[in-house]
Amino acid sequence: MPDKLKTLFEKHFKEDVIDLSPLPAHGSNREYFRLSNDQRSVIGAKNMDRLENDAFISFSRHFRSKGLDVPEIYAEDLDHHIYLQQDLGDITLFDYLRKVREGRKGFPEELLKTYEQVVERLPQFQIKGGQGLDYSKSYPHHSFDRQSMMWDLNYFKYYFLKLAHIRFNEQQLEQDFRTFTDFLLQADGNHFLYRDFQSRNIMLNDNKPWFIDYQGGRKGALQYDIASLLFDAKADLPFEVREHLLDHYLSAASQLLPIDREAFTRHYYAFVYIRIMQAMGAYGYRGFYERKTHFLQSIPYAVRNLEYLIRKVDLSIKIPVMMDVFHQLIQSSALREFGKAKLRLKVRISSFSYKNGVPIDDRGHGGGFVFDCRFLPNPGRDIAYKKLTGNDQEVIDWFASKPDMTRWLKRLFTMVDAAVTSYEEQNFTDLMISFGCTGGQHRSVHSANKLAAHLKETHDIDVVVHHRELEA
Repeated sequence: MPDKLKTLFEKHFKEDVIDLSPLPAHGSNREYFRLSNDQRSVIGAKNMDRLENDAFISFSRHFRSKGLDVPEIYAEDLDHHIYLQQDLGDITLFDYLRKVREGRKGFPEELLKTYEQVVERLPQFQIKGGQGLDYSKSYPHHSFDRQSMMWDLNYFKYYFLKLAHIRFNEQQLEQDFRTFTDFLLQADGNHFLYRDFQSRNIMLNDNKPWFIDYQGGRKGALQYDIASLLFDAKADLPFEVREHLLDHYLSAASQLLPIDREAFTRHYYAFVYIRIMQAMGAYGYRGFYERKTHFLQSIPYAVRNLEYLIRKVDLSIKIPVMMDVFHQLIQSSALREFGKAKLRLKVRISSFSYKNGVPIDDRGHGGGFVFDCRFLPNPGRDIAYKKLTGNDQEVIDWFASKPDMTRWLKRLFTMVDAAVTSYEEQNFTDLMISFGCTGGQHRSVHSANKLAAHLKETHDIDVVVHHRELEA
């Protein structure tokens, strides 16, 4: 096959090939080669799937006619399953993301700007690129319709849930799948759906993003592709960055098409769910079934994404068996420990009054502590402190003079440190700790603040503090 690529190169360019070297194909069955001489470098592709080649070449030429940044197709010999395309270098968005983030906290500004460029260009493909596109070339299916959705959901069921030994009633799960697809199909599905819009399918060349691997594209809803990018498991974007980029995407799309943001968001997170399920099906098939263990390394990130959705999103449909499956996944220590994933822990600390009830962790996994602070000395009994809170310096100084509080905090820190360390080792990402007292004003607030300060000083984790009664 390399000889046939060499012949195609020399026939098209009327030049000799000086160097021909294979390139990694990652999870694809396609084979890639770099062919070069002193004048040029191109990428040669071999793919035995004729229909997939037809789709890629047809879509590429259509997108270039629309001014979109995709590789030029120089020549093809589809009887021998080969073609030559523009060489866009070796740096994917995922490579760049890993390089820029290495050894740095947060999400660097230059990386955010690159992602903003990417989400600005996505609507160009979906809306402008979809105009006049020959969808008859779409492969293996013309649209992301009910049949396509059910393929993905059953892929998830058979290649992930069953192989991961997750319990479910199959008939009831199928009913939930039907309810879920009914909801997804309410979204406008008349745009180009890239299908695999993620960081490894975006090249960075000439200081701008270029786009590849859209041969699985078809007609579908706008929500799917932006969900694919922002919930790309191993890219592990901070959740606040995802929200920012979603807003940036909607602003860009609104310049090409009127966008009802409320209607878009109503279905967006459902498309996030189905994209995660499709990806997990692939991780299960490639990892559990084909024993390609590097695919298993994405599982902890996918589980963390599900945990975020469970906490954040209320879909306006009832799918109880699906939700039970998701809860089993996020509660599994084994699934969180594949590969070398290192997920960042968030500790949510709150204070409350027992008169108003104990806070309920209705979106997390239920782990954590509730501490009763009513046994501690209470400054609220002194008129001088009655209207103050545990946030005020006078109250902080008052507690500093009380040995009972000092001993309590020391024991508290020891207990919570052990839990935090264990949660980090198991790749759990959420720990809730609540402190209650009579009014939720002094003792619980002070204890919560002290623990938060201690954890920020001693652990590389995210800490969020909420004083329920003071912030109500």
